[in-house]
Amino acid sequence: MSNYENQLNKVKSANGFIAALDQSGGSTPKALQLYGIGEDAYQNDEEMFSVVHQMRSRIITSPAFDGDRILGAILFENTLDRKINGMNTASYLWEQKNVAPFLKIDKGLDEETDGVQVMNPNPTLMNILKKAKDNDVFGTKMRSVIKSANKKGIEKVVAQQFEVGKKIISAGLTPIIEPEVDIHASDKAHAETLLRDQLLIHLDELTADEMVIFKLTLPEQPNFYDSCKNHPNLLRLVALSGGYTRVEANHRLSLNNGMIASFSRALTESLNDQQSDKEFNTALDTSIQSIFDASCT
Repeated sequence: MSNYENQLNKVKSANGFIAALDQSGGSTPKALQLYGIGEDAYQNDEEMFSVVHQMRSRIITSPAFDGDRILGAILFENTLDRKINGMNTASYLWEQKNVAPFLKIDKGLDEETDGVQVMNPNPTLMNILKKAKDNDVFGTKMRSVIKSANKKGIEKVVAQQFEVGKKIISAGLTPIIEPEVDIHASDKAHAETLLRDQLLIHLDELTADEMVIFKLTLPEQPNFYDSCKNHPNLLRLVALSGGYTRVEANHRLSLNNGMIASFSRALTESLNDQQSDKEFNTALDTSIQSIFDASCT
């Protein structure tokens, strides 16, 4: 079988979760600060991305980071251009760790209108998808944000996600569709109802061989997205931590049977640049095991 087919089998049926290591230019300074590295450690974006790559490399090369508990890892495009132990990052993930690589492909968010932020235009999308395919990347991730239960806005978010998602499928990759509902939205539960309705409409419009992954905010009502999870066109239902602490995110996730994690901040919240390798690996192992356990309910 091809690498893609092996990755597909793993992502579709194995136990585990997807690690989100795709902090972009806007979110990297905060991620580094939480890791114990201040903005005085770098002078420009290139130096910043080099520093955050060191953090990601430390996570990925840790003995705790393994394919027995982690199905995939989402990378930022800059990370795809860099190496780990002399290997292309995506190749290292699959060949050394048995972890399927995903690539963040969106170009950030537009200004809020109709209670949502759609994705910015991405004129280089097809070039990025070719680059991902050439690097044996399995899938992609793209994020929109829903701030309130505005039906028009939510319809717009989901339509855009699926429009781009079909282009990703045509390029031979599997898209993670991520319409995040803001955890602070006062009408979060209503927004989730409107979102679920739209997701099901668009799932029904896919052909039999068009498969997608949903990455959704942990819902107010446990098992709320079961109708999506059981749809034949949904490869996997995954959850974002969305600002919840790891303890809270794991608790909410454990109430949603068959939903698995794709956490970023919740995965790395106990890690620090000043930790010894032993301390770092122990903290990462504890984090990974707790998220794995919550993903196996």
